[in-house]
Amino acid sequence: MLDALVALPIICFICIKDKKEALLKSLALGCIAIFIGSYIVPEPNKIIWTYLESGRYFILAIVLLFELTAILTVYFALKTAIRQQHDPDISIENSINKYFGEGTIATLLSFEVRMWSYALLASKVQTTHFIGEHYFSYHEKDGAQSNLLGFALLIAFEMPLMHLLIHFTYSPLAANIITFLTLFSLVFFIAEYRAVSRRPISLAKNKLIIRYGLFQPLTLDLSNIATVAYHKEFVKRSRLVKRYNYAGNPNIVIALKEPLGTVKHIFIGIDKPEQFIAIIQAAKNR
Repeated sequence: MLDALVALPIICFICIKDKKEALLKSLALGCIAIFIGSYIVPEPNKIIWTYLESGRYFILAIVLLFELTAILTVYFALKTAIRQQHDPDISIENSINKYFGEGTIATLLSFEVRMWSYALLASKVQTTHFIGEHYFSYHEKDGAQSNLLGFALLIAFEMPLMHLLIHFTYSPLAANIITFLTLFSLVFFIAEYRAVSRRPISLAKNKLIIRYGLFQPLTLDLSNIATVAYHKEFVKRSRLVKRYNYAGNPNIVIALKEPLGTVKHIFIGIDKPEQFIAIIQAAKNR
């Protein structure tokens, strides 16, 4: 109990500069520790633990209410920004950072808000809303968007059958949990399907902004690009490369002068690779 309710919060507040993030993490870790303790502490010794077990639900409810309020606020702010034809990525980032600051939590929330935004508001997003002078699409390469739609349809058809099978052969609780997770994955595929044709890769002055589906955007300075070339071979996963491709092999390789962390090469699948190479090389030579 001392480790969970005293030591963990102290460590969080010492190691994390953002006090709000430290508070949220200490509450979450405390709830997890109480949950574990409810199983390993013998019943006769649960003198105080019984009250802690009840209290953790109250704390979780407060945290969830706070997060839900913040997400709804972000949603309405984003909806207003989209109507005003602002860059959706910048609108999401500014809204999230305003309430949660910068960090891992903000990055995860940005992804989640981006997913729900494209699942619910994709019809209001246009390619020209994004910052850029030139736009490059990638949704037609090797039937990428059609494949995403196929996955979404498979999940939708399979979900009710899977729920009934698990419900009657194993456990109703397990069926509900797995169905919820499957439904979440269905929302992801629908959002990804709608995002790929609306969220482009763009060239903005001296920067290349790589947006790919719902992925976090990657911004490259043109001055850091050594070469841009056509590519047609399979690329294995590696710490030295970053891949943006849905189907087939990526058809663009970008070699970097200075690595981004450990990444030295970026591989992308684009609808019109020749046009992309010509525009990037022309922009580098300006």
